Amino acid sequence: MSRGGTLRVGRHTVELSNLDKVLFPDAGVTKADLVTYYHEIADRMLPYLAGRPVSMHRFPDGIDAQGFYQKEIGDYFPDWIGRVTVKKKGGEVTHVVCRNAATLVYLANQACITPHVWLSREDRLDHPDRMIFDLDPPGDDFAPVRRAARATRRLLEELDLPAFAMTTGGRGVHVVVPLDRGAGFDTARAFARDVAELAARRDPAEFTTEPRKAKRKGRLFLDTARNAYAQTAVPPYAVRPRAGAPVAMPIGWDELGNSRLRGDTYHVRNAFRRLDRVDDPWKGMARRARSLKGPREKLDAIVEEEGP
Repeated sequence: MSRGGTLRVGRHTVELSNLDKVLFPDAGVTKADLVTYYHEIADRMLPYLAGRPVSMHRFPDGIDAQGFYQKEIGDYFPDWIGRVTVKKKGGEVTHVVCRNAATLVYLANQACITPHVWLSREDRLDHPDRMIFDLDPPGDDFAPVRRAARATRRLLEELDLPAFAMTTGGRGVHVVVPLDRGAGFDTARAFARDVAELAARRDPAEFTTEPRKAKRKGRLFLDTARNAYAQTAVPPYAVRPRAGAPVAMPIGWDELGNSRLRGDTYHVRNAFRRLDRVDDPWKGMARRARSLKGPREKLDAIVEEEGP
């Protein structure tokens, strides 16, 4: 199977091709390695994909060549792959939905390195069950990310909201809040924006909500733009199209104290060594989903007390 073959995954048989194609030249990671990784990580990853429309980030010629995003499911995709049709401006689009390990393997064989997912699920597309704060540092130094993650968590705790952290496989961290789907995207996005603006006002030398890089002046960007209909985020354990084949990794808050931790510490070659010894820090996240009604009242009271 150096170039192709088939793989039985659960009840489905996936046809594989060009398995010796090198997708990450610096690390020597081939399509076979990508297929194997997603096959082996599927049980851990699928709970974070279930019911969510997928946008495929594909690199048929490897990450050193031009990749592309594919939202519409191909007409050649097998019938057993899940799908959901969603509204878009001027029409609609049918996305893949990952319901099983075979789908992840199939996407990997399509050189889909990262399956980006919606923050809502197919049964209530307008109501997110995740709120994300994307901590984007000004450079490669991870120290500002640690400070921003802790500050964001402290503020969320003031608002009685739980927070979970994940290295993104890039330079930063996502701080994620599970929601009960009572609020629509507009409400969730406005809330996230106001939280980020409060954090930036409290420490304007460190953090900013300025979207234009030229105006950030070396400060970490607290990005809340993902909290909108049809926007996507990197799910836990997804591979990223960057040197070294890094993966997004849920982490415990105590791990931020590890001076060796970076946004791209974990990759396809070492991820399972970590997972063999560390339980999933996001385990039970869904059971901690919260409404935004009470936190909104608390946030408004804090803003009124502290002033603009």
